[in-house]
Amino acid sequence: MTIENLSSNKSFGGWHKQYSHQSESLGCTMRFAIYLPPQVANGQKVPVLYWLSGLTCTDENFMQKAGAHRVAAELGIAIVAPDTSPRGEDVANDDGYDLGQGAGFYVNATESPWNRHYRMYDYVLKELPSLVESVFPVSDQRSVAGHSMGGHGALVLALRNPAQFRSVSAFSPISNPVNCPWGQKAFSAYLGDDKATWEAYDASLLMRDAQEQVPALVDQGEADNFLEEQLKPEALEAAAAASEYPLELRRHEGYDHSYYFIASFIEEHLRFHAGYLTVEA
Repeated sequence: MTIENLSSNKSFGGWHKQYSHQSESLGCTMRFAIYLPPQVANGQKVPVLYWLSGLTCTDENFMQKAGAHRVAAELGIAIVAPDTSPRGEDVANDDGYDLGQGAGFYVNATESPWNRHYRMYDYVLKELPSLVESVFPVSDQRSVAGHSMGGHGALVLALRNPAQFRSVSAFSPISNPVNCPWGQKAFSAYLGDDKATWEAYDASLLMRDAQEQVPALVDQGEADNFLEEQLKPEALEAAAAASEYPLELRRHEGYDHSYYFIASFIEEHLRFHAGYLTVEA
Protein backbone atom coordinates (compact mmCIF):
# COMPACT_ATOMS: atom_id res chain seq x y z
CA MET A 1 0.00 0.00 0.00
CA THR A 2 1.37 3.40 -0.99
CA ILE A 3 1.49 6.16 1.58
CA GLU A 4 2.72 9.71 1.19
CA ASN A 5 4.62 11.60 3.87
CA LEU A 6 3.11 15.06 4.28
CA SER A 7 5.19 16.46 7.15
CA SER A 8 7.87 15.50 9.68
CA ASN A 9 8.77 17.22 12.95
CA LYS A 10 11.30 16.05 15.50
CA SER A 11 9.82 15.99 19.00
CA PHE A 12 11.40 14.80 22.28
CA GLY A 13 13.96 12.73 20.40
CA GLY A 14 11.32 11.04 18.25
CA TRP A 15 9.34 12.08 15.20
CA HIS A 16 5.83 13.31 14.58
CA LYS A 17 4.82 12.60 11.01
CA GLN A 18 1.69 13.01 8.91
CA TYR A 19 0.80 10.67 6.05
CA SER A 20 -1.94 10.27 3.48
CA HIS A 21 -3.07 7.10 1.75
CA GLN A 22 -5.93 5.78 -0.32
CA SER A 23 -8.28 3.90 2.01
CA GLU A 24 -10.00 0.82 0.65
CA SER A 25 -12.57 0.63 3.44
CA LEU A 26 -13.52 4.31 3.17
CA GLY A 27 -13.10 4.80 -0.57
CA CYS A 28 -11.24 8.09 -0.26
CA THR A 29 -7.88 9.60 0.59
CA MET A 30 -7.28 9.59 4.34
CA ARG A 31 -4.73 11.34 6.52
CA PHE A 32 -3.26 10.12 9.79
CA ALA A 33 -0.50 11.20 12.16
CA ILE A 34 2.02 9.02 13.95
CA TYR A 35 4.43 9.79 16.75
CA LEU A 36 7.45 7.46 16.70
CA PRO A 37 9.41 7.54 19.98
CA PRO A 38 13.23 7.60 19.97
CA GLN A 39 13.43 3.88 20.82
CA VAL A 40 12.71 2.96 17.20
CA ALA A 41 16.12 4.36 16.23
CA ASN A 42 17.66 1.50 18.24
CA GLY A 43 15.87 -1.12 16.19
CA GLN A 44 13.11 -1.71 18.73
CA LYS A 45 9.57 -2.43 17.72
CA VAL A 46 7.28 -0.37 19.91
CA PRO A 47 3.62 -0.84 20.84
CA VAL A 48 0.96 1.54 19.57
CA LEU A 49 -1.69 3.66 21.25
CA TYR A 50 -4.45 4.57 18.80
CA TRP A 51 -6.02 7.93 19.64
CA LEU A 52 -9.53 8.71 18.37
CA SER A 53 -10.56 12.35 18.37
CA GLY A 54 -13.94 13.98 18.82
CA LEU A 55 -16.45 15.93 16.75
CA THR A 56 -14.99 18.50 14.31
CA CYS A 57 -11.42 17.32 15.03
CA THR A 58 -8.75 15.92 12.69
CA ASP A 59 -5.49 14.05 13.32
CA GLU A 60 -3.89 17.33 14.38
CA ASN A 61 -5.82 18.30 17.52
CA PHE A 62 -4.41 15.66 19.83
CA MET A 63 -0.88 15.75 18.48
CA GLN A 64 -0.62 19.53 18.81
CA LYS A 65 -2.58 20.18 22.01
CA ALA A 66 -2.39 17.16 24.32
CA GLY A 67 1.30 17.32 25.21
CA ALA A 68 1.65 13.55 24.90
CA HIS A 69 4.97 13.28 23.06
CA ARG A 70 7.26 13.73 26.07
CA VAL A 71 5.79 10.83 28.02
CA ALA A 72 5.37 8.64 24.94
CA ALA A 73 9.08 9.17 24.24
CA GLU A 74 9.98 8.15 27.77
CA LEU A 75 7.76 5.06 27.73
CA GLY A 76 8.57 3.94 24.20
CA ILE A 77 5.02 4.05 22.87
CA ALA A 78 4.01 5.10 19.36
CA ILE A 79 0.81 7.10 18.99
CA VAL A 80 -1.36 6.92 15.87
CA ALA A 81 -4.13 9.48 15.35
CA PRO A 82 -6.46 8.99 12.40
CA ASP A 83 -8.86 11.57 11.06
CA THR A 84 -12.41 11.47 12.43
CA SER A 85 -14.22 10.66 9.19
CA PRO A 86 -13.81 10.16 5.46
CA ARG A 87 -13.40 13.42 3.57
CA GLY A 88 -13.58 14.69 0.00
CA GLU A 89 -15.84 16.40 -2.51
CA ASP A 90 -17.72 13.17 -3.29
CA VAL A 91 -18.10 12.16 0.38
CA ALA A 92 -21.56 12.73 1.84
CA ASN A 93 -21.81 15.60 4.30
CA ASP A 94 -24.29 17.54 6.43
CA ASP A 95 -24.63 21.17 7.46
CA GLY A 96 -24.42 20.23 11.15
CA TYR A 97 -21.11 19.80 12.94
CA ASP A 98 -22.35 16.55 14.51
CA LEU A 99 -23.02 14.58 11.31
CA GLY A 100 -21.02 13.92 8.18
CA GLN A 101 -17.43 14.97 7.61
CA GLY A 102 -15.66 15.37 10.94
CA ALA A 103 -18.31 13.24 12.65
CA GLY A 104 -17.85 9.63 11.58
CA PHE A 105 -18.76 8.23 15.02
CA TYR A 106 -16.54 5.18 14.37
CA VAL A 107 -19.39 3.08 12.97
CA ASN A 108 -19.90 1.16 9.74
CA ALA A 109 -22.78 3.01 8.12
CA THR A 110 -25.49 0.90 6.51
CA GLU A 111 -27.76 3.66 5.19
CA SER A 112 -27.45 5.61 1.94
CA PRO A 113 -25.64 7.86 1.16
CA TRP A 114 -23.39 7.32 4.17
CA ASN A 115 -22.67 3.63 3.55
CA ARG A 116 -20.57 4.46 0.50
CA HIS A 117 -17.74 5.92 2.61
CA TYR A 118 -18.54 5.95 6.33
CA ARG A 119 -16.91 2.76 7.61
CA MET A 120 -14.68 4.20 10.30
CA TYR A 121 -15.10 1.15 12.53
CA ASP A 122 -13.45 -1.13 9.97
CA TYR A 123 -10.86 1.51 9.14
CA VAL A 124 -9.64 1.93 12.71
CA LEU A 125 -9.99 -1.74 13.66
CA LYS A 126 -8.48 -3.37 10.57
CA GLU A 127 -7.14 -1.24 7.75
CA LEU A 128 -5.14 1.38 9.64
CA PRO A 129 -3.40 -1.03 12.06
CA SER A 130 -2.52 -3.33 9.17
CA LEU A 131 -0.99 -0.39 7.30
CA VAL A 132 0.88 0.95 10.33
CA GLU A 133 2.30 -2.43 11.27
CA SER A 134 3.47 -3.11 7.70
CA VAL A 135 5.25 0.23 7.26
CA PHE A 136 6.58 1.35 10.64
CA PRO A 137 8.77 -0.30 13.32
CA VAL A 138 5.86 -1.13 15.62
CA SER A 139 4.58 -4.33 17.17
CA ASP A 140 1.06 -5.74 17.06
CA GLN A 141 0.50 -4.73 20.69
CA ARG A 142 -2.26 -2.13 20.64
CA SER A 143 -4.20 0.00 23.08
CA VAL A 144 -6.85 2.55 22.22
CA ALA A 145 -7.97 5.87 23.70
CA GLY A 146 -10.05 8.85 22.71
CA HIS A 147 -12.02 11.96 23.60
CA SER A 148 -15.78 12.58 23.43
CA MET A 149 -16.96 10.96 20.16
CA GLY A 150 -13.51 9.36 20.05
CA GLY A 151 -13.90 8.12 23.61
CA HIS A 152 -17.10 6.43 22.48
CA GLY A 153 -15.20 4.89 19.56
CA ALA A 154 -12.32 3.70 21.73
CA LEU A 155 -14.59 2.02 24.25
CA VAL A 156 -16.70 0.35 21.58
CA LEU A 157 -13.67 -0.97 19.69
CA ALA A 158 -12.10 -2.41 22.84
CA LEU A 159 -15.33 -3.87 24.20
CA ARG A 160 -16.15 -5.57 20.91
CA ASN A 161 -12.57 -6.73 20.23
CA PRO A 162 -10.96 -7.56 23.59
CA ALA A 163 -8.33 -9.80 22.01
CA GLN A 164 -6.96 -6.94 19.92
CA PHE A 165 -6.45 -4.27 22.57
CA ARG A 166 -4.43 -4.48 25.78
CA SER A 167 -6.20 -1.51 27.43
CA VAL A 168 -8.62 1.32 26.73
CA SER A 169 -9.05 4.83 28.09
CA ALA A 170 -11.27 7.80 27.38
CA PHE A 171 -11.77 11.44 28.25
CA SER A 172 -15.38 12.61 28.43
CA PRO A 173 -16.73 9.77 26.26
CA ILE A 174 -20.24 9.67 24.80
CA SER A 175 -21.02 6.72 27.05
CA ASN A 176 -24.62 5.92 26.15
CA PRO A 177 -25.20 7.23 22.60
CA VAL A 178 -28.54 5.44 22.09
CA ASN A 179 -29.91 7.76 24.79
CA CYS A 180 -28.36 11.13 23.88
CA PRO A 181 -29.01 13.65 21.07
CA TRP A 182 -25.60 13.32 19.42
CA GLY A 183 -25.85 9.55 19.24
CA GLN A 184 -29.49 9.46 18.20
CA LYS A 185 -28.89 11.88 15.31
CA ALA A 186 -25.79 10.07 14.05
CA PHE A 187 -27.13 6.55 14.49
CA SER A 188 -30.44 7.38 12.80
CA ALA A 189 -28.56 8.67 9.76
CA TYR A 190 -25.79 6.09 9.59
CA LEU A 191 -27.59 2.96 10.85
CA GLY A 192 -31.28 3.58 10.18
CA ASP A 193 -34.40 3.52 12.33
CA ASP A 194 -34.00 0.03 13.81
CA LYS A 195 -32.64 0.91 17.21
CA ALA A 196 -31.57 -2.68 17.83
CA THR A 197 -28.73 -2.08 15.37
CA TRP A 198 -27.54 0.88 17.41
CA GLU A 199 -26.75 -1.27 20.44
CA ALA A 200 -23.59 -2.67 18.85
CA TYR A 201 -22.08 0.82 19.13
CA ASP A 202 -23.14 1.73 22.67
CA ALA A 203 -20.35 1.37 25.25
CA SER A 204 -22.67 1.14 28.25
CA LEU A 205 -24.74 -1.64 26.72
CA LEU A 206 -21.63 -3.49 25.58
CA MET A 207 -19.98 -3.18 28.99
CA ARG A 208 -23.10 -4.42 30.76
CA ASP A 209 -23.05 -7.61 28.70
CA ALA A 210 -19.27 -8.07 28.38
CA GLN A 211 -17.96 -11.62 28.73
CA GLU A 212 -14.30 -10.68 28.20
CA GLN A 213 -12.64 -7.66 29.74
CA VAL A 214 -10.11 -4.99 28.76
CA PRO A 215 -8.79 -2.75 31.57
CA ALA A 216 -10.49 0.63 31.23
CA LEU A 217 -9.79 4.13 32.53
CA VAL A 218 -12.22 7.02 32.02
CA ASP A 219 -11.81 10.64 33.13
CA GLN A 220 -14.73 13.04 33.22
CA GLY A 221 -14.71 16.75 34.03
CA GLU A 222 -17.53 17.88 36.27
CA ALA A 223 -17.69 21.33 34.62
CA ASP A 224 -18.22 19.79 31.17
CA ASN A 225 -21.06 21.57 29.36
CA PHE A 226 -22.07 18.31 27.68
CA LEU A 227 -22.00 16.14 30.81
CA GLU A 228 -25.70 15.73 31.57
CA GLU A 229 -27.29 15.80 28.13
CA GLN A 230 -24.71 14.04 25.95
CA LEU A 231 -22.08 12.09 27.90
CA LYS A 232 -23.95 10.17 30.62
CA PRO A 233 -21.03 8.56 32.50
CA GLU A 234 -23.47 7.26 35.09
CA ALA A 235 -24.72 4.74 32.51
CA LEU A 236 -21.17 3.44 32.08
CA GLU A 237 -20.71 3.20 35.85
CA ALA A 238 -23.94 1.24 36.21
CA ALA A 239 -22.92 -1.13 33.43
CA ALA A 240 -19.52 -1.75 35.00
CA ALA A 241 -21.15 -2.46 38.35
CA ALA A 242 -23.58 -4.91 36.77
CA SER A 243 -20.88 -6.92 34.96
CA GLU A 244 -18.04 -6.34 37.47
CA TYR A 245 -16.05 -4.77 34.68
CA PRO A 246 -12.54 -3.43 35.49
CA LEU A 247 -13.46 0.21 34.92
CA GLU A 248 -11.89 3.10 36.80
CA LEU A 249 -14.03 6.19 36.22
CA ARG A 250 -12.69 9.37 37.77
CA ARG A 251 -14.54 12.67 38.08
CA HIS A 252 -12.60 15.93 38.24
CA GLU A 253 -14.01 19.10 39.75
CA GLY A 254 -13.74 22.23 37.60
CA TYR A 255 -12.54 20.58 34.39
CA ASP A 256 -14.45 21.05 31.13
CA HIS A 257 -14.57 19.33 27.72
CA SER A 258 -11.47 20.99 26.28
CA TYR A 259 -7.92 19.92 25.56
CA TYR A 260 -6.86 21.70 28.74
CA PHE A 261 -8.54 18.78 30.51
CA ILE A 262 -6.85 16.19 28.29
CA ALA A 263 -3.43 17.80 28.69
CA SER A 264 -3.85 17.77 32.47
CA PHE A 265 -4.24 13.99 32.68
CA ILE A 266 -2.76 12.54 29.48
CA GLU A 267 0.42 11.48 31.28
CA GLU A 268 -1.62 9.32 33.65
CA HIS A 269 -3.40 7.72 30.71
CA LEU A 270 -0.15 6.95 28.91
CA ARG A 271 1.32 5.39 32.05
CA PHE A 272 -1.89 3.39 32.49
CA HIS A 273 -1.51 1.95 28.99
CA ALA A 274 2.22 1.36 29.46
CA GLY A 275 1.33 -1.05 32.25
CA TYR A 276 -0.25 -3.33 29.65
CA LEU A 277 2.09 -2.72 26.71
CA THR A 278 5.67 -3.93 26.31
CA VAL A 279 8.51 -2.46 24.28
CA GLU A 280 10.36 -5.20 22.40
CA ALA A 281 14.14 -5.33 22.64
